[in-house]
Amino acid sequence: MTEILNRSALDADPAQPRPDHAVGAVQATDAAGTRVPSAGPHRVVIVGGGFGGLTTARGLGGAAGIAVTLIDRRNHHLFQPLLYQVATAVIAPGEIAEPIRAILRRDRNVRVLMGEVEGIDTQGRAAILRDGTRIPYDTLVLATGATHSYFGHPEWERYAPGLKTLDDARRIRARVLLAFEAAEREDDPAARERLMTFAVIGGGPTGVEMAGAIAGLAHHALSQDFRRIDPTQARILLIEAAPRILGTFSDDLSAYSRKALETLGVTVLTDHAVEDVSERGITVQGRLIPAATVVWGAGVRASPAGEWLGVETTRQGHVPVGPDLAVIGRPGVYALGDLAMAKAEDGKPLPGLAQVADQQGRYLGRSLRERILNGKAPQPFRFRSRGNLAIIGRNAGVVQWDHVKLKGFLAWLVWGVAHVYLLVGFHNRLVVTLRWLWAYVSFQRGARLISERDEAVMALIRGKTPAAPPPP
Repeated sequence: MTEILNRSALDADPAQPRPDHAVGAVQATDAAGTRVPSAGPHRVVIVGGGFGGLTTARGLGGAAGIAVTLIDRRNHHLFQPLLYQVATAVIAPGEIAEPIRAILRRDRNVRVLMGEVEGIDTQGRAAILRDGTRIPYDTLVLATGATHSYFGHPEWERYAPGLKTLDDARRIRARVLLAFEAAEREDDPAARERLMTFAVIGGGPTGVEMAGAIAGLAHHALSQDFRRIDPTQARILLIEAAPRILGTFSDDLSAYSRKALETLGVTVLTDHAVEDVSERGITVQGRLIPAATVVWGAGVRASPAGEWLGVETTRQGHVPVGPDLAVIGRPGVYALGDLAMAKAEDGKPLPGLAQVADQQGRYLGRSLRERILNGKAPQPFRFRSRGNLAIIGRNAGVVQWDHVKLKGFLAWLVWGVAHVYLLVGFHNRLVVTLRWLWAYVSFQRGARLISERDEAVMALIRGKTPAAPPPP
């Protein structure tokens, strides 16, 4: 990567600034603090290829006079809302991911770099990659997202992986499938019960959808595949510290969701805060619940971008931004998505949803284009909610728009249409739709393969701590 990024050939890229536009050249500054180059195109560096970063880049695509560089440590854009379906063998990993270069291939002023940013030089206006490469900018957009929060217990991650990347989904899928395989070989009833106990921590949309999907896997797709065990007898727990699940939904939709999960065979434990997670299982209210597979969906923390900028952040690491998504106290720097502490018109913080990041990216792409090329100050960002959606299981979902509520089959259908629409690329939309139709008709799941490297998690499944964390 160092060799690729340091080659002088980059200087010949028409989307890159000319030599007289190097760091240290004489620059002007507009009223918003956006650095205006004295020569060459205006350099916009975007860190992060999720919804926010990608839509910002697309909004700036084709703009003469603007050179965009998008940096991401992975080469693909990932549709995170469907990761749980990869983790439960509903769809394959490649069906919810698309190469970033392919998405932006028509935008000739946009360059894509695969690299990991580990710092920002705000004085010298440069993003610093892990290998030391400096990527200079005139305007910086940070869309670095969030990671898991274990509430001061990072050691729990080893036993309770979260769900943010394709590697996370593959790892969880391996644990779920290998737990059934190990139970088929187990003679000890207590050990077999532990292997067939699945605990999902966190009663938000991710936890609810994950618990429901595991129940569907056990009760339908695997129900006839084993001879010594009965997968329908698997114990699936959804554990939430708050008084109810789906706290962002209304009380009646939350109650419906709980009843629907219990109908699927999921045991819902509310007012149960997790006290410990180990290779043996989870501890709640002073009681150890043996469980071979634990999935974490209880909390998130923003990326360390706030530390790079040297600004004061919230307890969860969110960076405060103004109405135009500009980072307060850092001229020419913008933040959006899960990283930003942006507020709605009523002053309440915006939720960390894909639709928020998507709308912020579209807004920022347009506003930066106008600000850089025409010097126009933008109107404040306004979020337009498309509603809260969650799927519970087959024919069961909940949707809430302001005062409009849906539940059951109609909500399940709306959820499916909305998620297929948001998938990037016609191919992915078509494949996922066909996959869902087949699964709905046949009750089968086609992504249940276990690779040889997945077998490295077998020690954890059997309750033994390996010498090193299992590979992704």
